[in-house]
Amino acid sequence: MKTYDLMIIGPATRDLNIDYTGVEDRSAGGAVTFCTPAARAAGAEVFAAVKIAPADEDIIELFHMPSEDIALLPSEKTTLMKNVYFTPDRERRDASCPAQSGPILPEEIPPVDCKLYHLAGLLYGDFPNELIEALREKGMVSADAQGFLRHNEGGKLTFHDWADKLRYLPYMDFFKTDAAEAEILTGRTDRAEAAKQLYAWGAKEILISHNTEMLAYDGREMLTCPVKARNLSGRTGRGDTTFGSYLAMRATGRGMEEALRYATACVSLKMETPGVFRGTRADVEAYLKEFYA
Repeated sequence: MKTYDLMIIGPATRDLNIDYTGVEDRSAGGAVTFCTPAARAAGAEVFAAVKIAPADEDIIELFHMPSEDIALLPSEKTTLMKNVYFTPDRERRDASCPAQSGPILPEEIPPVDCKLYHLAGLLYGDFPNELIEALREKGMVSADAQGFLRHNEGGKLTFHDWADKLRYLPYMDFFKTDAAEAEILTGRTDRAEAAKQLYAWGAKEILISHNTEMLAYDGREMLTCPVKARNLSGRTGRGDTTFGSYLAMRATGRGMEEALRYATACVSLKMETPGVFRGTRADVEAYLKEFYA
């Protein structure tokens, strides 16, 4: 049986993105959609477990993966997301969710041999607590905070602290937030202090994304790496691309500093083009040589 470095689990979406000029773009999205190609490009053996309605199976084709490396987890609905951006840098937006897929249950996880299971969530309710517990028995676990903080309340997206954080952060070998999510979780506006608090609560390695830099902390080293994207036309999927490539590097034995530099270069390159990352490991290495020497 094939052994995978990383299983990326989560709902894919149908997205409507409207930029600050009013131009509309319809595409497939979701954390699993952005994480997976970035992780594969980094050289990891990746399995994708994607929650969508069977009627939207065409989304699976967009992953450009061998059929044995991807599974459709059936849902009554596919998550629908709408993002209206107010600024060119896409840092200010109004997001809504007309439909949400069903929760991913432990019995739906494909029985493949895997080292690390990543919960690439979008909304609270994507992952019940029993799934976290079941995956921890299988291997290492990582998660994006978004899937536990962002709530769909009648189509309106709101953020609330994770009520079960003290119980489940110790399950997390890797845990990713953005700066705003880190503040919601910890009450700290300083990203380094927020990372220290998340570590104190039990997460073993923390990555915090920001539009200027990426930060990683493992209780011993606090590392940062600047974002050097020359334009922000591909801003959507920034955090997911970063974490997908970072997890791939860590799961294949790279150190934290090398993983952070590679992941930041990967997302800087990705943000220069809309859509998921379609480059190669060689493309990222060339970007590192040019902009991170």
